[in-house]
Amino acid sequence: MNNDEALQLIKHLIGTRYVPSVKAYITELTGRERVVGVNDASTKDINPNRIQIRGDEKLCIVGFNFT
Repeated sequence: MNNDEALQLIKHLIGTRYVPSVKAYITELTGRERVVGVNDASTKDINPNRIQIRGDEKLCIVGFNFT
């Protein structure tokens, strides 16, 4: 599944509150094993299978990075 296809499956989460369990939900929907949460630490290496959840100061999901 490419990034555009993955985004189509998870874009409905934008605007919702981030909770850690959403990472498992994203993995279930996309098949991507590496999902990084809003305040999770991650490496700077490029990993085409990683989805990083972007959030705001209120922990609402504002988007996703595919790196």
